[in-house]
Amino acid sequence: MPELPEVHNFKLYFDAAATGQTIASVTVHDDFIIRNMPGAVFIDSLTGRTIVDTLRRGKYLFANLDNGHALLLHFGMTGDLNLYQEPEDRHKFERFALHFADGNTLGFNDPRKFARILYLEDRDAYIDEIKLGPDALDLDLDTWLETVSNRKSTIKGLLLNQSILAGVGNLYADEICYRTRIHPAARACDLSREQLTAIHAETMAVMQYGVDNAPYYKDYPEDWFWHVWREEGKPGPEGIGEVKITKVAGRTTYYVAGWQSGHE
Repeated sequence: MPELPEVHNFKLYFDAAATGQTIASVTVHDDFIIRNMPGAVFIDSLTGRTIVDTLRRGKYLFANLDNGHALLLHFGMTGDLNLYQEPEDRHKFERFALHFADGNTLGFNDPRKFARILYLEDRDAYIDEIKLGPDALDLDLDTWLETVSNRKSTIKGLLLNQSILAGVGNLYADEICYRTRIHPAARACDLSREQLTAIHAETMAVMQYGVDNAPYYKDYPEDWFWHVWREEGKPGPEGIGEVKITKVAGRTTYYVAGWQSGHE
């Protein structure tokens, strides 16, 4: 599922394809993923609008329009973008497409239809409504420590809590815990200030590396984070411990028993 670094990659793609473009027309093949209006209204709302710029906040990508409104793209598990000119290059799972005045078309593909597309008249009000926290790359250490220090929640649950920090998902949360040698099920209130500081530092490091290297979530490099260690039964670092699978915060979780501590 696309998380902060992957959505950053989508932002780069969208910016190159769509920023400054006027939407000449819109095609909706399936309006299931358009969550707050019928397809016909969606078409009318976007036609003739110019895309001014974009904002990424966590896993959310907002395309800001010339009338002060915004188009929200939340990619779900299988959302993708496809810029093309010829009709035969349209993806078979394209759900809607923006046809630009320059002759290019930007299609939004989603085989499993878990994406969430919204037309927003007030972007900031929507961000407040869903209680979307600061972007994971913008969360300062003092705010992080103040927010989580006495919480009884698991550290993985807090990393996944989008109202605390936006952008970290299941895979990256496991990676952050692995790097700090802290068990994902450890309770934040049981961790030291140094451990919580280490969690914050590795969150910044992992997210920044991901952004700098702009991964495409369907084709990660062989050495990408979890490809190195995230395999059940594999020995841990330096031969210490073994990779195991459990459930934490309702999510499938990989960790190295005997290497990561803080939970019995």
